Amino acid sequence: MFVGHYSASLAAKAIEPRAPLWTLVAGAQLLDIGWSVLVMGGVEKLRIDESLPGSPFDLYDMPWTHSLPAAILWSLAALALARWLLKLPMRAAVIIGLVVFSHWALDFLVHRQDLLLWFGGEKVGLGWWNYPVPEQALEIGLLGLAGMAWAWTRARDRMGLFAALTFFAALVVLQIVVMFLPPNENTFQIGMNALAVYLVFAGLAWVVDRGAPVAKAAKGRRRR
Repeated sequence: MFVGHYSASLAAKAIEPRAPLWTLVAGAQLLDIGWSVLVMGGVEKLRIDESLPGSPFDLYDMPWTHSLPAAILWSLAALALARWLLKLPMRAAVIIGLVVFSHWALDFLVHRQDLLLWFGGEKVGLGWWNYPVPEQALEIGLLGLAGMAWAWTRARDRMGLFAALTFFAALVVLQIVVMFLPPNENTFQIGMNALAVYLVFAGLAWVVDRGAPVAKAAKGRRRR
């Protein structure tokens, strides 16, 4: 799962417009942002195995970002930061926390058995990565449905709708590019490249969300 994770952020934005899009986009990949940093530091590890069907990533050691307890802790931390650092309404903060946790739930569908249920415990994963065509259809399908829901909320403003469609198109292009990239054996480079992509798209989300009429209207609502 790669760009499919962003479906949670787009759907969440349609549900709760007071949550800044950049927080949702970054939140959808927060576990992988942490993973990228830890891979670069040699704390979490992966191998490239081109004999594997679909994704060549053998993610054999990532307890601090992709175990179930870690995912829950990252989600709660995101909720707390959104509420008390960004001063967002509780509903918006909860939505951000749920988006962070959605990463683990979606990874459970596609990952092979590399997601720890508890530290040092059993590893799980349904393994849709082994079936690349259905897995890609799942990612694009989720992204398409969430993108339509989000675009619907921007439809009253032509510029807002254009920005939403442009952001969605960029995600689709990113998925296509990733599909055809040759495997990279340098794990530090993998982590650095992934981190750069996540940060760039969080920045694009901030640009897209600036001045959105839905967000402006939401500011006038009573905070709950």
